[in-house]
Amino acid sequence: MTNSAESFWWYVTLEGGAGSEDVLASLADMSGSIGSEESGVEPAVRLRAYYRSSQDLGYWVERLGEALTPWPEVKIADMGKIENKAWHTDWKEAFPPLPVGEKLVVLAPWHRGSEPEGRMPLYIYPGSAFGTGYHESTQIVLVLLERMKLAGLEGADIGTGSGILAICAVKLGAGRVLARDLDPAVLTEVRFNLGLNAIDAGQVVPVEGNLLEGMDAPVDFLTANIIIEPLLEMLPAVPGALKEGGRAVFSGLLLKERTRFLEALEARGLYPVDEISMNEWWGVAVEFRSERPQG
Repeated sequence: MTNSAESFWWYVTLEGGAGSEDVLASLADMSGSIGSEESGVEPAVRLRAYYRSSQDLGYWVERLGEALTPWPEVKIADMGKIENKAWHTDWKEAFPPLPVGEKLVVLAPWHRGSEPEGRMPLYIYPGSAFGTGYHESTQIVLVLLERMKLAGLEGADIGTGSGILAICAVKLGAGRVLARDLDPAVLTEVRFNLGLNAIDAGQVVPVEGNLLEGMDAPVDFLTANIIIEPLLEMLPAVPGALKEGGRAVFSGLLLKERTRFLEALEARGLYPVDEISMNEWWGVAVEFRSERPQG
């Protein structure tokens, strides 16, 4: 894992219109920022997002560019390097314990011991992989998983990032989850987070792979918290990756994309059984049926 005492940080400044504070904060989180601060210049809103120096600046700009695709009104105003001063201690305060749903709580490992009573802890180190739990799209999947019956089931988490969804599924009773990601560097972070949560390697299996390519056997459930274009690209393969009656949870979608995505689901025999929206973000749980359900 990266060391919090790096000598400098990269920063990228995002600029949006009035009222875009939440959007800018979400974009920073989705792209792997370890912290951000607003620096508005009316009528525009600016947010400076900070990134680890363990990757070059181009890497972070590319990740940010992917997150920006649905938001053409947001632009990158400037970028650069800032010497590490108070950040090497202050950045940890950006990740307080976060209750999610009815019984989950996401915690950075330095908050171990402060778990709220009656909540199941998910320990996640806020590294460069997406999925700290602080973004609405991740919280949507956690809540939808909490509502499912996962005891003994086998699943796959597509675009696993930090591994938080696979870890959550196992803690909720799933027997085995494939944690798939195209970026092999991410899988190191998954293994680290498995250790934090005392989860055996056989319960969550990190696998390098693009979307559903190479899935050789159907599973009981899938999770995928990625943006709409790769989700739509993946949908034709989902029925073959799920057992009859199996479920998939999709997130990373904007609420304004809901109608388009629901239409694409029905064309593939995937029928919504639950859905959640949080601010501008939306996610859905679907069930695969080879024949359209009655009623």
